[in-house]
Amino acid sequence: MQTEHQSYMPHAEESLPEVLMRIVTELHDVAYLIERIEPQLWNSHDASATDPADKLMVLQGVDLAVQKTRGLAEFIDTITASIPDTCLVDISTAVNLVKLADMKKALGSGLLRHGHSQPLTKASGDFEVF
Repeated sequence: MQTEHQSYMPHAEESLPEVLMRIVTELHDVAYLIERIEPQLWNSHDASATDPADKLMVLQGVDLAVQKTRGLAEFIDTITASIPDTCLVDISTAVNLVKLADMKKALGSGLLRHGHSQPLTKASGDFEVF
């Protein structure tokens, strides 16, 4: 994860449905990232997590986070279909409040990102310092 301190200046006004679809893409990415954690939690042999009930509660929480994130994405996706493209918004301030550079770029670029922020093809030892 990379943070960026300089401000980003997106277009003055953008189509609200396009902005919302970029948010939908980011929410699906968050769900994907959370989902990738679940198998590691299930297979971990952490001595501090001796109570299987506690471990199950954590896994249920992870699953709930994935479901809620996907639910929010689907909700926004569905209501976006009824918003006319002529409805414009200025996202400059909102984008500048985002701390992660990749997310700032994805939300402010006007382009939908394809793929995930952490693709499976990355080697397991790869990381970004933040």
